[in-house]
Amino acid sequence: MKQKIVIKVQMSCDKCRSKAMAVVAATGGVDSVALDGEGRDKVVVVGEGVDSVKLTSALRKKVGPAHLLQVGEAKKDDKKPPATVVPAYPPPHSVTVVYDHPAGYSWYGYQPEQDTTSCSIM
Repeated sequence: MKQKIVIKVQMSCDKCRSKAMAVVAATGGVDSVALDGEGRDKVVVVGEGVDSVKLTSALRKKVGPAHLLQVGEAKKDDKKPPATVVPAYPPPHSVTVVYDHPAGYSWYGYQPEQDTTSCSIM
């Protein structure tokens, strides 16, 4: 049976939040971790076989004061529609580049119609 655990942790900065998320994610049996609340001070853990008391004490040791608020059965929220995945970048298109190159000219400006026997310097 999956259970949902809500723990209120005193977190003042983003570094504390990421540390709390890492501590919870490293715990065995955890399926998902999320931050909740107005100040993002509640850690919501969903998992199977997670010891909520040990998790709370680990958060106290690593992050700061923590209080266990709720332990209950995890319920699926059927109210939300499934999230649609939008690609970050548009798919690549095949592009063909064609350069106009007038006939009779080469890379160095050589023109075969001109007389090549005379010297242009003199």
